[in-house]
Amino acid sequence: MSKLKAQSYDNHKKFVPLFHFVLAPIALILFIASIIHMFKEQFSYASLFDFGISICVLILAALVRLFATQLQDRSIFQEENFRHVQLTGKPLDARLSLQQIIALRFASDESFPQLCVKAVETGMEPDKIKKSITVWRADHHRV
Repeated sequence: MSKLKAQSYDNHKKFVPLFHFVLAPIALILFIASIIHMFKEQFSYASLFDFGISICVLILAALVRLFATQLQDRSIFQEENFRHVQLTGKPLDARLSLQQIIALRFASDESFPQLCVKAVETGMEPDKIKKSITVWRADHHRV
């Protein structure tokens, strides 16, 4: 892990090349090509079949990403709630949104409890929370 690049607000977003730069574009291109093929072939059986397959591929690609991020969000919520209990003896404030909690995961243990309070009291947006973190706690295991 020591060879991992230090994270900051500027470089914390993660791209998975096979998903973001291969699967997603190919699924979109396949969908667009199937629509063009369907009109050129005047809605023949083969063109409708190709269109149906392309819809399935597009939906599958979207669901793969959606399910992975939803599962990750659930894990982050549990982890950050547990961390808050460890640091303060109390669970996270119920007024924090899931997106705020996800942004708060990057805060160091020293600033995490105070930043949680500030996020609740001022209604900080997730992006503003991330920008206000001075000591960044890296998350190299996200999906």
